[in-house]
Amino acid sequence: MTIASPGAPYLNLGLHWSNPFAGMGDGFYVPLQPTPLPTPYWVGRSTQVAKDMCLSLEWLESPDLLHALTGNRPIVGTQPLASVYSGHQFGVWAGQLGDGRAILLGETAGHEVQLKGAGLTPFSRMGDGRAVLRSSIREFLCSEAMHGLHIPTSRALCVTGSDEPVRREAMETAAVVTRLAPSFIRFGHFEHFCHHDQHSQLKQLADYVIDRYYPECRTSPQLQANAYANLLHAVTERTAKMVAHWQAVGFCHGVMNTDNMSILGLTIDYGPFQFLDGFDPGHVCNHSDHQGRYAFNKQPNVAYWNLYCLGQALLPLIGEQELAVAALETYKDAYPAAFAACMSAKLGFAEVQDATRELGDEALRLLAAERVDYTIFWRRLSHWVKARDENPRGVDASVSDLFVDRSGIDQWLLQYSEHLAHIPRGQTSELMLRTNPKYVLRNHLGELAIQAARVKDFTVVAHLLKVLEQPFDEHPEFESYAGFPPDWAGSISISCSS
Repeated sequence: MTIASPGAPYLNLGLHWSNPFAGMGDGFYVPLQPTPLPTPYWVGRSTQVAKDMCLSLEWLESPDLLHALTGNRPIVGTQPLASVYSGHQFGVWAGQLGDGRAILLGETAGHEVQLKGAGLTPFSRMGDGRAVLRSSIREFLCSEAMHGLHIPTSRALCVTGSDEPVRREAMETAAVVTRLAPSFIRFGHFEHFCHHDQHSQLKQLADYVIDRYYPECRTSPQLQANAYANLLHAVTERTAKMVAHWQAVGFCHGVMNTDNMSILGLTIDYGPFQFLDGFDPGHVCNHSDHQGRYAFNKQPNVAYWNLYCLGQALLPLIGEQELAVAALETYKDAYPAAFAACMSAKLGFAEVQDATRELGDEALRLLAAERVDYTIFWRRLSHWVKARDENPRGVDASVSDLFVDRSGIDQWLLQYSEHLAHIPRGQTSELMLRTNPKYVLRNHLGELAIQAARVKDFTVVAHLLKVLEQPFDEHPEFESYAGFPPDWAGSISISCSS
């Protein structure tokens, strides 16, 4: 049944909508309608995502769409709902959770579309069902930044704002993010039905995921033709590759609870995230993470722990513990292999070799010793290689200048040069400039966008979106966005309310 706000006319966007998840039936979700917000306004819009949705770009200028994506007007063909799931939060079983502030409208052009911040749901617990302008801008920009970095992620079509007050640590204003993914099903969905011994629903959910997203699990002989073990195996591999990309680009998720882990291996639920400035392997970006559970260098092991929880949830379907363990064990090879491939590419090597692994490890050790800026180091190294190719006798000190103790980096550059000598000139730098971004969404850049948006200036949001969609390009007109963070950046606090 399509749910409508009382008295509000339906808006026809010319899209074909369905909602396969709604076909799962009772116990998986609750149908409901978004809660309207007064006098909405546009904060940011992505034409790239609109095109992926097959949504006419004219709609992005429409006040009708503005109201619809703020939850004020229903859309023809949608079936809004909030799904139930459970999960482990900070390593502790949290019980029933669910879509507490996200409402799934339906599916179009292969994307599930959610409104995040669209009001209370039965799963809001003690929350208000709202998102604030601050967190919504961060999620919008980071979703598209990660896509630009070729890291599996949910996407974001737009952010709309309202002056409706919302209380967090202080009074803020409301906003709604329209976000997309092939599916928003999480590890926690499986944990929910396993925990409650609802094995028929657990099987229904697993069959739904396999048939829609992992059909090869039905026919693969990988684990004795056990489709559910094959599902765990496939999710393990996807998750390993995703986290390897996080580590290689210096991305901290900040709240890797099992309910924030995608069954499709996507980066979802952007809350207290951060791209590293100075390289600190033990950095904790979430100020709510008092024990440092989700420190940057712990993310690979946390991902494995979360996969173990998923394996436990799937065990009633897999049937044999040995098969579940075998599926999970693939992480121990898949993650190191994926990370090594990422780091080799950052160094400009198309293939992983023992020497490239050693070079990458030593580079990270040198960066950590002096907390050298992570993104700037790799981008400068890319240009250093390019300059070396163009003028082998020239001297370029741009990389060494990042270090107080130059002896270590100079020795490393000498060893690196010896390996580069065996690769055709130009080939290495081309790969590096396609791999090492010039632009990432640093905390202070997000803060600049947020502060401007609070006074209804959305140009910084638009400019950041432009460079983050193409983070490997030079964008000389936005050079300042690629510079070192200002001193005040270290005082920015991000927590689970972010």
